[in-house]
Amino acid sequence: QVQLVESGGDSVQPGGSLRLSCTAAGFTINDYAMGWYRQAQGKQRESVAFISSSYTTKYADSVQGRFAISRDNAKNTVYLQMNSLKFEDTAVYYCSRGTYSGNIYYEDYWGQGTQVTVSS
Repeated sequence: QVQLVESGGDSVQPGGSLRLSCTAAGFTINDYAMGWYRQAQGKQRESVAFISSSYTTKYADSVQGRFAISRDNAKNTVYLQMNSLKFEDTAVYYCSRGTYSGNIYYEDYWGQGTQVTVSS
């Protein structure tokens, strides 16, 4: 059974840092692309960061230079290091597994989410 379990969400002041973890079960992450998304209250879910099976990374413009996605295949875990946090980073953060149908990339599994709140 495929499972993604996020952890590490917390309340932090602006300028602070957090590291989110996504531990996978039921599959090996080194065979898949993995991603982090977020959804702020009243807004649509948006992509934050992506890491391919070959370690290529991509980031949303809003987090470029502040966030870093990484993967530890031995621990079957994906991380999101978030630095210089801003009020607008407040959201529920979700981990996802990516796969392909032909040339079409899509996410086929999601975690339950972890809340990140940036407030003073």
